[in-house]
Amino acid sequence: MLFYWFLKYVALGPVVKLVFRPHVEGVEHVPPRGAAILASNHLSAADWVFMPLSVRRRVTFLAKAEYFTGSGLKGFLQRAFFTGAGQVPIDRTSASAAEDAIQTGLRLLRQGRLLGIYPEGTRSPDGRLFRGKTGVARMTLETGVPVVPVAMVYRPRRLPLVGWNLPAVTVRFGEALDFSRYEGLAGDRFVERSITDEIMYEIMTLSGQEYVDVYGARVKKSMDATGASASDVVSRLQPPADEAADRAPESLAG
Repeated sequence: MLFYWFLKYVALGPVVKLVFRPHVEGVEHVPPRGAAILASNHLSAADWVFMPLSVRRRVTFLAKAEYFTGSGLKGFLQRAFFTGAGQVPIDRTSASAAEDAIQTGLRLLRQGRLLGIYPEGTRSPDGRLFRGKTGVARMTLETGVPVVPVAMVYRPRRLPLVGWNLPAVTVRFGEALDFSRYEGLAGDRFVERSITDEIMYEIMTLSGQEYVDVYGARVKKSMDATGASASDVVSRLQPPADEAADRAPESLAG
């Protein structure tokens, strides 16, 4: 716990703010107390740094377990860093990975935490916004907590004099979404898909991204197998007919 605040206010936060000067909009929409889900687009590995720095409260993310299993000094330091930075490991390779991730998220929300989630489940392969997975919907249905849509926006910027190329970063928080009208319908895949699509629409509106109704992980897998570009892969893929992939775990990065 102390290491998180040390990183935020002493070691990492001041440097990031000085160098990047992130612009923050709508942070008043984040509840000052109590549990809530911060559902964000996922463009960069740095997303989990910029977004928590914009919020007074501690944000906990579900992180892939590989960040916690390294060996040697590097593995120890990486494990200590991510643990201290408020990340909770999830194993995305096991058969029960999706359910384990959801149960971990539910536990954190019932403790009154702010839970950071990337509904796309992986970083965008080409800067567009991809289909969201329904784990976020199930968590809000089972706990009744609000969902705050978040958009990370990066614009090219060249610093004068030094000539460095650093992104101009904007973090936008939208109005909290209340899904209490669906109370008692957790597990209904049609309701969960409707909620997830509503969340993704709000993220799209905040970010200005083009939306693609295909899972980013499917696109990445096909890109790796064929060497094709994301655009070429998307043009060949159809939105998934089944909802099984919806329940793959949302995580820190992919």
